[in-house]
Amino acid sequence: MRIPSISKRYGGVVTRLNARVKRAVITALILFGGILLCYFLLAFFDTMLDGFLLDWLDRKFVYYEYNSQGLYRAEIRWGRVKEYLFRGLLVFVLASATIGRIIVLAAAAKRERKVIQEAGRMMGEYMHHDREVTEVFPREYAEISAQMAEIKSDMQRNEQVLKQEAARKNDLITYLAHDLKTPLTSVVGYLSLLEEAPDMPEEQKEKYIRITLEKALRLEKLINEFFEITRYNLQQIILEKENVDLSFMLIQLADEFYPILKEHGNRVNLKVKDNLTVYGDSEKLARVFNNILKNAIAYSDAGTEINICAVENDDDITLRFRNIGKTIPAQRLESIFEKFFRLDDARATDKGGAGLGLAIAREIVTLHGGTILADSADRVTTFVVSLPK
Repeated sequence: MRIPSISKRYGGVVTRLNARVKRAVITALILFGGILLCYFLLAFFDTMLDGFLLDWLDRKFVYYEYNSQGLYRAEIRWGRVKEYLFRGLLVFVLASATIGRIIVLAAAAKRERKVIQEAGRMMGEYMHHDREVTEVFPREYAEISAQMAEIKSDMQRNEQVLKQEAARKNDLITYLAHDLKTPLTSVVGYLSLLEEAPDMPEEQKEKYIRITLEKALRLEKLINEFFEITRYNLQQIILEKENVDLSFMLIQLADEFYPILKEHGNRVNLKVKDNLTVYGDSEKLARVFNNILKNAIAYSDAGTEINICAVENDDDITLRFRNIGKTIPAQRLESIFEKFFRLDDARATDKGGAGLGLAIAREIVTLHGGTILADSADRVTTFVVSLPK
């Protein structure tokens, strides 16, 4: 039992001694190699080059004085020796600094490549596997791990949104395809009755024609929803900006919706000053206001008033569309600007369309550098559009 204990206690000391001996041996070998190198250089310059080195040293650093009897004296020129030593030292320092700098940069580049490769490996592992960020990234990668966690979270959110949009779109197309059969069957049926009974009483004939027209209009609306979905997926919204007279545009919009307003028992109360202008795409902005007003009419109570007002501020123009109707729940209020979202779940209702109107409106307003928001409380729903002047 004592032998393992002694080994455990003194094992570290033995390891350190072995390391010191190894370093001493390496140092001795380096010194010995340096001496051999110097001896080789001396032999090379002096022996192989016929005394070239010694002759050069003799000429440069030794002073000879002669008299009539021959050599009188010889002495070393220490001043020149110091000058050449200084030059040599300077060259050595500069060369050492340059070589050291190159070595440091090479080592740093190598470490950087290693860090980048390691970070890339960890990023790939984290992004492609369901693991916690702390399980993949060590503590020294805390900043990168935080950013990667945020990026992965955003990607997962976007992926979830796209899945929800795709699901809503597929459900909508399925509903539309199913709903197309009902009015089409009715149109074919009533037209067949009219053809089979040409002597049908006028009152009954008028009734069948009226029903057929209603079903045909319903069929047209469903087909338009199909076209709206396809057009939105294929189009790329490009703005063609100019000075737009908002006052005239809103007045014209209210006039165009008069038949629908009258049919639904609504009226528009428009408050906008004359000559209110904004720099934007008139056609696209008209589509925004058209979609918002159409939505307000569809979800407002019959016989109520829809208020539209436009206010000019220092930096922007704010437009408000307010209608009275069913309150939009807060959790659904955040989703009404998403593609293919319908406020009413039941396809039996004629309210709403393909669920693209408000999504398109938000995209157009955003391209103009503005914002669009919605608020609903106490049966009052308000859409607020802000456009930069």
